[in-house]
Amino acid sequence: MNDRVTPAMHALPDGEAELTLVVRLPWEDIARLGQEAGRLAAQMQRPVTLDEAVSHRLRSAKAAAHARPAGEQPPAQAAAASVASLPSRPPAEQARQAIERINGTA
Repeated sequence: MNDRVTPAMHALPDGEAELTLVVRLPWEDIARLGQEAGRLAAQMQRPVTLDEAVSHRLRSAKAAAHARPAGEQPPAQAAAASVASLPSRPPAEQARQAIERINGTA
């Protein structure tokens, strides 16, 4: 834990901040981000990176959290519960299926 570098943070001209970090995610979550990037790309009519898809997802969740009635489960927690209930598969199989989903060949 001590050998980790503090994540870099940069102020952006539009008043926001950019934080660089590394996250470990299951292949299923990567596939979902690829699908989100595909939806955004179709909506915006331009290529969209996974970084943009994550930022959009975080902003959407933050905005939705303000409008959600008290006691309602956030979508991220509901999605995590559904992923946790999936049967475990070998990592190679997970990777293959995630790549197929991202490429739209699944």
